[in-house]
Amino acid sequence: MTGIKIDLDIYPDEAALIQGLKRGDPEACACMIKKFAPRVYAIAIRMLNDPNDAEEVLQETFISACKNIHRFEERSALNTWLHRIATNAALMHLRKHKHRELSLDDPIEIQGGDDVYREVRDATLAPDDHAMNSEIRDVLEKAIASLPETLRTVFILREVEGYSTEETANMLGISISATKVRLHRARLRLREILAPYFT
Repeated sequence: MTGIKIDLDIYPDEAALIQGLKRGDPEACACMIKKFAPRVYAIAIRMLNDPNDAEEVLQETFISACKNIHRFEERSALNTWLHRIATNAALMHLRKHKHRELSLDDPIEIQGGDDVYREVRDATLAPDDHAMNSEIRDVLEKAIASLPETLRTVFILREVEGYSTEETANMLGISISATKVRLHRARLRLREILAPYFT
């Protein structure tokens, strides 16, 4: 069964798409979903680490966006606005299934039942992403997924999605200084987890 074909050329640019959305054009929401769904899903799956929850966030994001398009003031790009909606929806899902957040003072459990206390390693640790094999990539994905939600969200938006510190702060509704602190803590936590693989 083939999917419905959506002509993305109906709207020559983002401004035309936004106007179509605000006019209520029936094809406008479909075009927005077709264009932005992959990035929105990528954010959701990284934050939630669960395909079913990510699908729910994807649906919630576009339902909310189409319903509230008149609130979009066009002070940022459309994808930034969508990512903010998706981030908030993902955070709501995380809060429904909140797990205990680890402290830097907590020991790391390793195979065999022994505990190893955390040690912050060399701050210059920055392995070349292109040189990672699939095993290391898997470890990295799991390490990011293991971060507490406040750290994981900032890290994903800033380092994975490439938003600026100011954009990340605006999307999360926190200060720039708080964003920097959370990003720093996320990097430290990831260095601790990944250090054994790169030493």
